Amino acid sequence: MTSADNVYFIVTEKHDIFSNIKPGCICYMHKSQHTAASKKGGSPSKLKVTSLDSYTPIAREVDLSSMRALSAEEAGLLLALPDASERLNWFMQRDDLQMAQGLTKGTGVTVEENGKKLRGIIRYIGKITEPAYPDPISGTFFGIELQGEHRGKGQTDGSYLCKTLFSCERNCGVFAPFARVKPLVPSSLSPSTPEPFSQQQTENLTTGDRVTYFINDILHHGMVVNVDQDYVWISTDTDENGKTGGEVRLPLECVAKEEVPAETMDIDTPPVETDSDDLFSVDSVVEVTLPAGNLYGIIRWIGTLPDQGPVMAGLELEEDKGVNDGTFRGKRYFYCPPKRGLFVRLRSCHPDSRFQSISANHSEKLSKQEDTESDTEQSAGMLEAVPPLSTDQVNQILIGRMKGIQGHCNSCYMDAALFGLFSCSSVLDSMLFKSTAPQDAPIQKTLLRDIVNPLRSKGFVEGRHVMKLRQQLQKHGYSGSFTTDEKDPEEFLIVIMHHILALDPLLKLSAGGKVQESYCYQIFLDQNHSLVLPTVQQLLEHSFHSAGLKLAEVPSCLILQMPRFGKKFKMFDKIIPSLELDITDLLSEGPQQCILCGNLAEEECTACFKDSVFSQTGFKVFCKTCSSKVHSHPQRRSHQPAALDIPKGYLGHSIPHTLTRDKLELFAVLCIETSHYVSFIKYGPKNEDWIFFDSMADRQGERDGFNIPEVYTCPEVGMYLEMSPAELANQVPRDMKGVAKRLFCDAYMYLYQSTNMCLYR
Repeated sequence: MTSADNVYFIVTEKHDIFSNIKPGCICYMHKSQHTAASKKGGSPSKLKVTSLDSYTPIAREVDLSSMRALSAEEAGLLLALPDASERLNWFMQRDDLQMAQGLTKGTGVTVEENGKKLRGIIRYIGKITEPAYPDPISGTFFGIELQGEHRGKGQTDGSYLCKTLFSCERNCGVFAPFARVKPLVPSSLSPSTPEPFSQQQTENLTTGDRVTYFINDILHHGMVVNVDQDYVWISTDTDENGKTGGEVRLPLECVAKEEVPAETMDIDTPPVETDSDDLFSVDSVVEVTLPAGNLYGIIRWIGTLPDQGPVMAGLELEEDKGVNDGTFRGKRYFYCPPKRGLFVRLRSCHPDSRFQSISANHSEKLSKQEDTESDTEQSAGMLEAVPPLSTDQVNQILIGRMKGIQGHCNSCYMDAALFGLFSCSSVLDSMLFKSTAPQDAPIQKTLLRDIVNPLRSKGFVEGRHVMKLRQQLQKHGYSGSFTTDEKDPEEFLIVIMHHILALDPLLKLSAGGKVQESYCYQIFLDQNHSLVLPTVQQLLEHSFHSAGLKLAEVPSCLILQMPRFGKKFKMFDKIIPSLELDITDLLSEGPQQCILCGNLAEEECTACFKDSVFSQTGFKVFCKTCSSKVHSHPQRRSHQPAALDIPKGYLGHSIPHTLTRDKLELFAVLCIETSHYVSFIKYGPKNEDWIFFDSMADRQGERDGFNIPEVYTCPEVGMYLEMSPAELANQVPRDMKGVAKRLFCDAYMYLYQSTNMCLYR
């Protein structure tokens, strides 16, 4: 049975106090039954209909006067609203329902998400779940790909319940019912709309063109963002309400092309003292002074434009304050998002002054001096590693404002990761010195000379050095947005460790006799776990248990990603940091001790892993004697212990009760809150030996200012580490002292090291 085989109704009045068919319920009956009822009684007063809102699909008689007919399309749209009374309210507002029926794929819309209106384009219209048997239809939803500044504020990549309905980048998609979706452009123009523009005026419109258009008899101006068959998207100078920054979608015949004013493309500001033509190259970070204020961006192209005499620079701006997407008069010179492109004279550019508080000219001279000195040192063989900061050095070198790594333009994910890896640990220093391909050597050099060494020797890294690293990564082609967009730390680390420096995989996992290699491990838990306030030790063990994994060898560095659904949705309100990870039982090879008597373990029981009788941590391994006793209990007779692989040298021998256990120590934690990454460092042996780093803790100035990074001690963390799980569970996050809440509640990634194995890497 299909949706077309039925007729649909919405109940508008309560007809029976004992019935569960309430106002707002959607009901249906087969067309043949409806036809038969009409023939039988002429105009029947009641119809036998089935409610789509009932768990028991039983047909009931409902007064026809209490229902209104619906089309199958209207029924689907209304079914997407879960509340019956809300459906009825929207049904009574017929204009919105009719407007929703006119929406098509490719239409620009706003969608309400978490109380905010986001801009996007419809990519999918239809059901997201199958109808519950025997219902003929389910709710109709709109799949929307968010655009511009609203990208990344969604919750999907176009998939719902593991089924791909449309494709977009992660967290750039939204599924919403019609009630939360509105077109960017009114459904129709005013009847008094002026005559359409001539074909000559509208032909060959391209992205970046300046245009004139009419809405409600009022003349407007704007810039073409996109041309979609017979329609054109326009970024408005001012909309019908006099506000700036909006977008409209209009038929081509309602738009007239006009030339981009020469003054927009040829901004003439006083040149800086230095010769900009020599100073800047593609990928330089610059600012341009305009009458309305300073604009900041990256040079993507340098050359001459048609009818433009001086050397020009094509800029990709940080904000949507440009006039194109890298095109000029229909020809593309570089790529960038719409409204981010701007062409200016090269000599109008000067260095981005926000990276440091000193003047731009002095900064450039200082930078050149540092580069000269560093090159001299390297040619003389003097470029060596600066060791990580010791416990005593942290307070002398690293603590204070303008310490750590200076953040700039969505760099917090990289700042936090670099600070966590290199400030107080040498576990991955091998990547700074290993031989690498010639084309990758500049990245390795930047990482060592401009970031790691200054961090360890001076306690501060200017933001321009991290931007230089981001530019180099972007040039390699791994992502076209390394210099502008926020990313995940693991994405950056994998690019650096695997693609650039070809570091051997940090992690080797054994599963079913096969070894898998990786750089990070994402913790996943099965749905039946009983963890409420877990430690990292418990999370790792439960994840390995559910996936049937073992460690093929002791890792020198273990990077663990906490169980989350994206950046926003945490699986646990709090996670207790394990200062040490005991991985002895997680190794696929090596002797293990019986958890009861301490003798050589010969069997492992996965069914005993979650048994509350045993310890909450550790895999459950037994000698044969203890295994026999444990599994003689009626509740465990169905268990099936498996034999362990015992090293040959231990067969037939007992092992000492003081068997050396393999442990990893925690040295850093990356946390995220409201899309901003920070890091905690365990810099000493005591529980209170913690420091907190934020690359954007404060800011000097507004648009033309700069970020102030800060590092400070947070001994309060130790107080919470010493609490019992019950005490910690009762702590209200907002009342926790200092920054402890962020460590316990916002953990994104844990970094562990083996002080023994890192010596061999």
